[in-house]
Amino acid sequence: MFQELFTPSVQHALDLAGIFVFAISGALLAVRKNFDVFGIAVLAEVTALGGGLIRDLIIGAVPPAAFTDLGYFVTPLVATALVFFLHPHVERIQVGVNVFDAAGLGLFCVTGTTKAYEFGLGLTASAALGVATAVGGGVLRDVLANEVPSLLRWDRDLYAVPAIVGATMVVLCIRFDALNAASSGVAVVTAFVLRLLAMRYHWRAPRAWNRRSAATEEKATAQ
Repeated sequence: MFQELFTPSVQHALDLAGIFVFAISGALLAVRKNFDVFGIAVLAEVTALGGGLIRDLIIGAVPPAAFTDLGYFVTPLVATALVFFLHPHVERIQVGVNVFDAAGLGLFCVTGTTKAYEFGLGLTASAALGVATAVGGGVLRDVLANEVPSLLRWDRDLYAVPAIVGATMVVLCIRFDALNAASSGVAVVTAFVLRLLAMRYHWRAPRAWNRRSAATEEKATAQ
């Protein structure tokens, strides 16, 4: 579906752009963790391609696109080289990197959902895999770096929610036979803008209702 909405060259360029900015975020985390060049490359590759690999393996699209298109594999290595030599400069444009990362999130939640549906999954499962495509690489990145995944931390701005919204919009369009270039673009932009707003205004998901604060718990333990 989505692949039919744009020319193959445009679709490929969009995929590579999303892969590149995801790889940058993985490589930067590796630098902060003081990894060597191999570790930087691994984190860049996993962050960029992990979500798509998870999706393709689940739906049976094998070998996964990451192993059939050399550009998908090489692009994270380009990001690795860039960060390896220029990471102080890349850090200074972190805001710009975050903006492109949000764009990749919006794009991948839409492409992941449509690809899953094309392989015969139901609407709910397709939306779930769309979200996994968008956020899966980041989860794998954090696990390999021995971090609590950002996706699960209450003190991080909303990340999965914009992807969920974008994927939901796609399956609703499919359900009502309204998926086209315009509606797909609206879903991408919606997820993108929600992520930007979450970063700008620090929107966060609520924690458990009426939970006790850490300070209260520590005081009770001391007594």
